[in-house]
Amino acid sequence: MGKLLRLSGREVCTILSKHGFAEKRQKGSHVVMQKATDDSTVTVPVPLHSELRIGTLLSIIRQSGVPRSEFES
Repeated sequence: MGKLLRLSGREVCTILSKHGFAEKRQKGSHVVMQKATDDSTVTVPVPLHSELRIGTLLSIIRQSGVPRSEFES
């Protein structure tokens, strides 16, 4: 495993968009990204901070199912 990049919320939204997620709504500093699959909908909240903490980024990766390599250097 490589080292995770220090990404902003907008950068994470861009990566998720490339994997089929769409911005569903925004309230304050959080965007809700959704992706419809055959049998369910995956919903991932993303805070629009200038730099996400590593734990927050790992949670987004786990919830979204996007490969960790997309977020590594």
